[in-house]
Amino acid sequence: MLLLKLAAKSLFNRKASALLTLFTIAISVMLLMSIERVRIDAKSSFSNTISGTDLIVGARTGDIQLLLSSVFRIGHANNGVSWQSYQYIAKQRGVSWSIPLSLGDSHKGLAVLGTNKDYFTHYRFGKKQPLSFANGHEFNHLFDVVLGADVAKSLGYQLGDKVVIAHGMGNTSFHNHDDNPFTVVGILQATGTPVDKTLHIPLAAIDEIHGGHNHQHEKANDHDHDHDHDQHDAVDLIGTPKQITAFLLGFDSPLYTLQVRRNINQYKEEALLAIMPGVTLRELWEMLSIVEKILLLFSIVVVIISLLGMLTSLLSSLNQRRRELAILRSVGARPWHIFTLISAESLLITGLGCLVGVALFYGLMLFGAGYLQSHAGISLNIALLSAYELMLLAAIMFAGFIVGLIPATRAYFYSLADGMSIKI
Repeated sequence: MLLLKLAAKSLFNRKASALLTLFTIAISVMLLMSIERVRIDAKSSFSNTISGTDLIVGARTGDIQLLLSSVFRIGHANNGVSWQSYQYIAKQRGVSWSIPLSLGDSHKGLAVLGTNKDYFTHYRFGKKQPLSFANGHEFNHLFDVVLGADVAKSLGYQLGDKVVIAHGMGNTSFHNHDDNPFTVVGILQATGTPVDKTLHIPLAAIDEIHGGHNHQHEKANDHDHDHDHDQHDAVDLIGTPKQITAFLLGFDSPLYTLQVRRNINQYKEEALLAIMPGVTLRELWEMLSIVEKILLLFSIVVVIISLLGMLTSLLSSLNQRRRELAILRSVGARPWHIFTLISAESLLITGLGCLVGVALFYGLMLFGAGYLQSHAGISLNIALLSAYELMLLAAIMFAGFIVGLIPATRAYFYSLADGMSIKI
């Protein structure tokens, strides 16, 4: 305890260099912890986006491209799936449920998804958690819209508000469908997935806003919107669109999955592709594994550089502290006391650097969580440090202790005469 107090006072006397070294270590710790937390939570966010779905079916393209476009709303599908093919496959033996997905429209840069009520019944995320409503209910009319949690929060929408859909994905909209505004009837609970940033409308409304039912347009011009909602009570919310972007399938038994997948991939009517989301996610992370390793290596290199900076600082201060160490020796300090003092200083700097780094890490997570959620769909888990993260901190502490042994060993062999003599 006495040596720790002495080490703290010694560092305070050299506070400029000590603070610079401490800050360098803190930045490296923050960087390492942040990269690892984002990497782990990115995997978790992607993996939790969809669960309980056995197959995703779309036009023939790359497995990863189909997954990203249909589930994560990243990129665009080159082609669609004909409605006839969807109905034929959805009626195959073993298919328990199916969910059609139609993408291609947007609202203020947010994706609009055309689907049916089966989406709210069968779609699962996380650990097979169902979708639930924070307010309102699922769509019952042709021009109803159900908002994801982030859509309602970021745009300030409430039940009963009017929403105008635009043709085109992302921030580029080619045409606003002003003649067919939608009414907000439901707001979903937050899921931490792309569902939160999606507007959900009936599948039949996709054809309607694109001019698929001209006779209904004529009726809409002759009546107000409330009456228009009433006349659409009997309209099939699924409709018969020419094509959809993709669809999800669930089976009564896993035994049907591979068989139906093979049949879909060999489907002769049109070029289709069926993927298993879990397998494709693993392929995605295998592709990105080299990026993960590079980021981890970069973080480790930064930590090593900061520790080498501490070593340089301690070694350079030894020559200036020869007289101080000699005085300690003259009042009875043994060589191992000097060794322990220098080691304690390096350990103290490393420990304080880790504490400050963890504080900066949590500050960065709180500040950047919203940005990552809205721009990358990564939901950060701002929780206590995991066992893996504590192990990383322990490794940094151990490395700091090892680095401190070098100047401590050098100081150990200083004699009393080295510090008391004046060399010119």
